[in-house]
Amino acid sequence: MARLAQTAGLTDIQQEILSTVRDFVDKEIIPVATELEHRDEYPQAIVDGLKELGLFGLMIPEEYGGLGESLLTYALCVEEIARGWMSVSGIINTHFIVAYMLKQHGTQEQKDHFLPRMAAGDIRGAFSMSEPGLGSDVSAITSKAVRDGDEYVLNGQKMWLTNGGTSSLVAVLVRSDEGHPEGTAPHKSMTTFLVEKEPGFGEVRPGLTIPGKIDKMGYKGVDTTELIMDGLRIPANRVLGGETGRGFYQMMDGVEVGRVNVAARGCGVAQRAFELGVSYAQQRHTFGKAIAQHQAIQFKLAEMATKVEAAHAMMVNAARKKDSGERNDLEAGMAKYLASEYCKEVVEDAFRIHGGYGFSKEYEIERLYREAPMLLIGEGTAEIQKMIIGRRLLEEYRFQG
Repeated sequence: MARLAQTAGLTDIQQEILSTVRDFVDKEIIPVATELEHRDEYPQAIVDGLKELGLFGLMIPEEYGGLGESLLTYALCVEEIARGWMSVSGIINTHFIVAYMLKQHGTQEQKDHFLPRMAAGDIRGAFSMSEPGLGSDVSAITSKAVRDGDEYVLNGQKMWLTNGGTSSLVAVLVRSDEGHPEGTAPHKSMTTFLVEKEPGFGEVRPGLTIPGKIDKMGYKGVDTTELIMDGLRIPANRVLGGETGRGFYQMMDGVEVGRVNVAARGCGVAQRAFELGVSYAQQRHTFGKAIAQHQAIQFKLAEMATKVEAAHAMMVNAARKKDSGERNDLEAGMAKYLASEYCKEVVEDAFRIHGGYGFSKEYEIERLYREAPMLLIGEGTAEIQKMIIGRRLLEEYRFQG
């Protein structure tokens, strides 16, 4: 965009990275996204292009072969990629969360083993918390790990695993009661395991099955799967950080930055919807003039652009807060909540501007209309975000009576 969603204070390197990503999106993603999405086809050529650009290692430190960039740089790149096709940003996001968790919480051996290959894009990451019987209630996890000598045996079923088939490393959160007496709070008896596997579907290693892709309304192309563990044996040195009982905190740290990513995706999809709406409004004529000349449409465009700008500003603020080393769960929750809600509204307004043609699969807005709802759920629903925001506000504004 010429004026919307600009970010002040970027370095020359950040601007160069964003310009390169923007050009890639315009040339390599937007022209093919709708066709690939309709076929529910994994965008291998696009992923290979992102690998060549070094985006899989964008936030991985330089000592491990990455670019060592900030969360802000990453979020702005995600915004651009989601503007082209949200599914591609999902492929990057789960990889990024696992790399971030390794960087922040992994043992030195784990960092040395995984991060260089993750930076190169040779290992693709995925993470798994949810299960069929739970959504936002992570404390209700039933999948379990039991110690057996130098190994752990994992059993259970996980759900909604993005990149489940194409990934080769999965961070899996399970319950592990070892060393935690009965009555220990559920979140203190959870452990994250680093599970290596072969890409693909079916039994991808002994005791681990990826049944196949879940057929979804939108968010196609990227594979969303279940993960079934039946006697899966994992070496003790693949406990993230080398210590059990820390998994919940490690995952929540990853999800916190993941919420900034989801906010960035919402910003990107909303930007694209605005672009489509404002362009169509100037081409479509009714009652002798372009519909953009009708006041009702101008009002709608004004509201859309304001929402795009506001969501972008909150996303940037949340990313910068995290980069500063400060706690950002309040800002990340607000950004994720606002960006996903505004994204839905901007996409619907662009859909309305298109009129009947918006309902046709020949028009890109039809795809965006099916993609936007996922952002209302991913990385915590709007209700969860409001709960987080409310609790943090009460901490900050505690009544002194």
